[in-house]
Amino acid sequence: MKNLWKKAAVLLAAVLMLGMTVAGCSSSSSEPVELTIAAAASLTDVMADIQTAYADKEPNVTLNFTFASSGSLQTQIEQGAGADVFISAALKQMKTLQGEGLLLDDSYTELLENKVVLIVPSDSTAGITSFDDVNTDKVSMIGIGEPSSVPAGSYAKQVFTTLGTWDAVSAKANYGSDVRTVLTWVENGEVDCGVVYATDAMTSDKVKVVAEAPEGSCDKIIYPGAIVASSANADAAQDFLDFLTSKTAVKIFESYGFTVIKQ
Repeated sequence: MKNLWKKAAVLLAAVLMLGMTVAGCSSSSSEPVELTIAAAASLTDVMADIQTAYADKEPNVTLNFTFASSGSLQTQIEQGAGADVFISAALKQMKTLQGEGLLLDDSYTELLENKVVLIVPSDSTAGITSFDDVNTDKVSMIGIGEPSSVPAGSYAKQVFTTLGTWDAVSAKANYGSDVRTVLTWVENGEVDCGVVYATDAMTSDKVKVVAEAPEGSCDKIIYPGAIVASSANADAAQDFLDFLTSKTAVKIFESYGFTVIKQ
């Protein structure tokens, strides 16, 4: 009988130990997590809604966004800035970081498409109706993102190069540090026109779109996302990336004018 009680006590202790282990695992999964998302400036507005929707799904995860030009964000990540997820407005910056081993390759995904448009102040009377008009007396100054670091600026340069007018246009260009700076210049009438994404133009009633970039005049505008290799929260970061392709996120992106790439 003594041996029977002894065996029962050992078994009970083992069961209690297992219960404590499982409880410990459960509690750790619900611990608060903070993710830093380095995202292209053109995603500023839509990510506010994404953040709200994700909080409903994962209330224990706090999303902290850093918005800037994709080139600036690339440099920050190269210099060791703390980020968990990078979402670029072009493939170039993402591919560079991949080549440098600074991203988790298996996490790479292409999320969105956009369009490049020419905008003017909503009350403009300059008669600007096309990208070709930028190379006329109708325009004395145009706002463009810095081509070397701002994808929207790089796309703009491609468009005007295709049209054979880049040399003339660049002579009257004012270069912005990101696409939202260009949008603000146009809103305030500081430039006659500007090149931004279609989704940027949709956020403002102070500008109007006068033309889309001619078909084939620039590279396809793809927004890729990936996890930064140094992230200490790779699992949570992957969950957030996965959420960006969910039905909830797709509806939000489309409401802001983005085209969602089918996975």
